[in-house]
Amino acid sequence: MHTPLIRRFVLALISVALAGCAGTKDSVLPQHGPSMVTIYQNHLNNMNAQQPQILRHELGHRPILTGTADLYGYTRDAFNEIELLFPRLPNPTLVMYVFPHLVGASHAPVPGYATAFSMYDQVEYALPGEVPSRRLAIP
Repeated sequence: MHTPLIRRFVLALISVALAGCAGTKDSVLPQHGPSMVTIYQNHLNNMNAQQPQILRHELGHRPILTGTADLYGYTRDAFNEIELLFPRLPNPTLVMYVFPHLVGASHAPVPGYATAFSMYDQVEYALPGEVPSRRLAIP
């Protein structure tokens, strides 16, 4: 009794799926216009990139690094991605002073000392958007 109804439903789904796949071969991208090389060269000309002093001025007087220079702050890596998305919540270090005392049956003297430990047992992380993000400063 339900079999013809199921067959009709499946056939209707297949026809809708096939109709969705049918389309024109028109491209979403424009077929006419400047090439990427032309766009890039125009961009460099607009920035006056032929004169490095002008380009440095537009970059905020930061030196242009070449070769094997340190790219800290310019590149993404796993640490700063995790640190930016899931920052650690504050877990202050507490310092406790243990006064001099006697230990054991022989009453051996133990000099006073300081020890440090975290306030909380485990490290907690904030969820994305839970605390204001701390951006790494670009040197």
